[in-house]
Amino acid sequence: MHRSARQKKILELIKEKKIETQQELCETLAAAGLEVTQATVSRDIRELHLYKVKGTDQRYHYVASEWVEPQVPEKMLSLFRTCVVKICSVGNTVVVKTLNGNGGNAGAVIDMLNYPEVVGTIAGDDTVFSLCENPEKAKTVLNRLNDIVRK
Repeated sequence: MHRSARQKKILELIKEKKIETQQELCETLAAAGLEVTQATVSRDIRELHLYKVKGTDQRYHYVASEWVEPQVPEKMLSLFRTCVVKICSVGNTVVVKTLNGNGGNAGAVIDMLNYPEVVGTIAGDDTVFSLCENPEKAKTVLNRLNDIVRK
């Protein structure tokens, strides 16, 4: 199995099951018909930017970076919800229109969210531009930001 297919399988497995160690991941992959070495799994974990987070049972397990909730103070999220007037995407750019004087605050929140799809953010007085890797990833960021505004 090629690297991309193997990595896709890893993402499926860690979403379905709480996998705590590289050895456990190797064994789970083997049970799924994929014999891999610990070195290969280690490289895949690094390339996929997997993190270990503490679960409700106080044990650490792997998750993909997009599944980890960012640590943005609720005050900042509340300010973001209050100041955003409109969010749209144009090509690979997400545009956030804010009330006058709030572009910097909205840009700071977007930066704190640390979305892997965002390459960079530029904030003005009432507008924020977030450049994404491609139009599909811009739509993902657009949807996430809209979810924050709707809460």
